[in-house]
Parts: sequence; structure tokens; C-alpha cells
Amino acid sequence: MHLAHYLGLLHRAQDTLAAAFREVGDAHADEADIAHLCTQQAKRCDERAAALRPFADRYAEDAPDEPERLHSELFRGARTGGLGLLRDLQDLYLMTAECDICWILVGQAAEALRDTDLIDVIDEAAAATAVQLAWLRTRMKQAAPQALVVAR
Repeated sequence: MHLAHYLGLLHRAQDTLAAAFREVGDAHADEADIAHLCTQQAKRCDERAAALRPFADRYAEDAPDEPERLHSELFRGARTGGLGLLRDLQDLYLMTAECDICWILVGQAAEALRDTDLIDVIDEAAAATAVQLAWLRTRMKQAAPQALVVAR
């Protein structure tokens, strides 16, 4: 069964995303909403990773290297300035989208296995991930005019 592989992928992706949210929040602390909301979203990623632990144990988690590779290719550290903020938010968006599709795929497996406990965790996590994507998309739209048109 390859569910363990995807549970590992998703668990590590949540951990990696949490770390990236923290780094962006710290780097852009001058933007009060970014600092606060990135810290909040990092905690939510931590909670989702913790919620996966019993299932990773149940299905013998096999943690692949893909999320670390994704992190290193997409997010090499926070940038500075308005354009840096926009690029950092875009990186977070792409990392969150990776988690989103993993939740969907693991959810399909949970449905096939009729694992109602895992389905409950996935339903909650998928909804929270959709909120993350919406916030990131909205915040990028807000930052784009300043970063792309007004900036020097």
C-alpha cells in the first residue's frame, strides 16, 4: 500500500510549510498582518502535521524527500521589500497548493479504506488549507500594485 508514502509526503510538507510561514512572518515583521497571520498559519500547519501522526503510525509512514526538495526549490529564504514580500507569498501559495492536492489524494485513499477517523482529519485540514490559499491569493492581490507599479 502506498498510502504510507503520501502520508509521509503530506506530513513533511506541513512541517516545511510551517517553517516557511514562520520565516516569512519574521522577515516581513514590519507588515503587521503578515507577521501575525504567518505565525497563526504556521501553528495551524503544526496542528495538521500532529493530527497526521496517528495515521502515519497506523499506516507505517514512509517519509519521502519530495517536500524538502520542493521547499529548497521554491523557498530559499525570505526576501526583503515589497517585491520580496510578493515573491514570498507566491512561494507560500505554491507550497500550500502542494499540501492541498496531497490532502485530496490522501482523502481519496481514506474513502477507499473507509477510515472515518482519517476522513474527519482530512475534511478539516482540507477546509483550512483552502482558507490558507484564499488568504494568500487575496494578500498577493493586495501587495501586487505597490510592488509592481509604485516600487522603484
